[in-house]
Amino acid sequence: MITFKLNGQQRTFDGDPETPLLWVLRDFEKLTGTKYGCGIAQCGACTVHMDGTTRRSCITPISTVDGSEIVTIEGIEGKEAEAIHKAWVAIDVPQCGYCQSGQIMSAVALLQVTPKPTDDDIDGAMAGNICRCATYHRIRQAIHDAADTMEG
Repeated sequence: MITFKLNGQQRTFDGDPETPLLWVLRDFEKLTGTKYGCGIAQCGACTVHMDGTTRRSCITPISTVDGSEIVTIEGIEGKEAEAIHKAWVAIDVPQCGYCQSGQIMSAVALLQVTPKPTDDDIDGAMAGNICRCATYHRIRQAIHDAADTMEG
C-alpha cells in the first residue's frame, strides 16, 4: 500500500507499484488537469509538484511517491500561483491550452525559488515544457508580469 498526500489530502494506492503517477492521478483520483503528452518526460504536459519540486508524472512510478506530497494543477495555490494565473489570463497566454497545466506548474515552481527571474532563468526552468502553439514569448512575458506583481 502506497500512502501519499495529494493536494493536501491523505491518499492510498493499492495497485501495481509500477503504475505511473499520471495514471493514478487521472484514472483513480479523477484529476484530469494533468495531461498525458509524450509518455517519456519530454513535453512537460504531465508536470506536477512532488515535495516542492517539479516532476514528470508520466515516468514517476507510484512506488516512488510513498510518503511524499503531490500537488497538481487542481491543488496549486499561494501567491506565485495566484500571480501566474492572473498574468496568464491578462495576456491570454494559451491557444489550444493542452500544455498549459504543465507550463503553469513549472512557472509557479520557478517563482517559488526565483522570485525575479531573468529571461535565462525562465528559459532554463521552462525548457522541458513544449507548446505546440508556440506561445513561448507570451509565457515568458506572463512569468515576468507575475514576478512584477508579486514584487509590488
